[in-house]
Amino acid sequence: MLRLVVAAGLFLSAGEVPAMDVKDTVGWASPTAPTLSVPTRRVLTTGGDRLGYAPVARPYEGSRQLAGMLVSHDPVTGTDLVCGAVVLRSRSHSLVLTAAHCLYGNGHRYDRVAFLPAYNSDGTKQATLGVWPAVRVWVPKRWRARRYSTAQLPYDVGLVGVANGARQLEEVTGPGLRPYLTRKGDSMSRLELLGYPISGTYPGTDMYRCVGDATEGGAGGPGVLVTHNCHAAPGTSGGPALYDGAVAGVVSSSSPLRDPAGFTVMTRLTSRPFGKLLAAADRAMRPRTFTHRS
Repeated sequence: MLRLVVAAGLFLSAGEVPAMDVKDTVGWASPTAPTLSVPTRRVLTTGGDRLGYAPVARPYEGSRQLAGMLVSHDPVTGTDLVCGAVVLRSRSHSLVLTAAHCLYGNGHRYDRVAFLPAYNSDGTKQATLGVWPAVRVWVPKRWRARRYSTAQLPYDVGLVGVANGARQLEEVTGPGLRPYLTRKGDSMSRLELLGYPISGTYPGTDMYRCVGDATEGGAGGPGVLVTHNCHAAPGTSGGPALYDGAVAGVVSSSSPLRDPAGFTVMTRLTSRPFGKLLAAADRAMRPRTFTHRS
């Protein structure tokens, strides 16, 4: 059984989105019991709980078996971190999409990064899909070069190149999800957010889903998507926002779980910086053979 230590997540103070004021203090969230933060009338997920989430039925099938758990380690604090991630369709067949803050934070890169597709507590599916260590990671230069602020949220996206012997990831999981690119100001209906919430009564070892409508959040640059139908708990950061068989963004942050009107912020996939990042990662991962070094 995977030992879960800390669930990665960024929390924003209430009122920051869509205004995106840069005044809050953001840090890794420790598990706390969720409060009723999504009013019942706003919950769109069948069987959704107080945060709008419901467990995904096992075995995970279709797009859901392409999602999984991403683990990493902060060498400065000695903390092990947990995020969500998803297989991304690429020519290299070896790329995973997640949030930048799951890979790089506080001015340094995390190590021991690995992807576990379709991970769940009884081993269904995941046992045959394996563990995929990272050989290289990519985050936008702006994320690496600047101190964290809410102005960074449109750049909270990262890619992981993985390898497991001579196999390519998509040979094992099946074709990854294609990216669905949007522009600042675009709204989206019935996104499905996938992740591994770990707070309160959530086990942290099983996939949960939340259906949400999202609008532009008012951030600078490429903008972000915001939904008030889902309130992401720790562990769901980096998880995909699915749309029409594709992935339109990744879960970046949320208001604190004590917020009585909770919301979730997603970093949308745009031609820049995401498209540029994808081109560089795909080029670097083809057609080499990697040996993982711990």
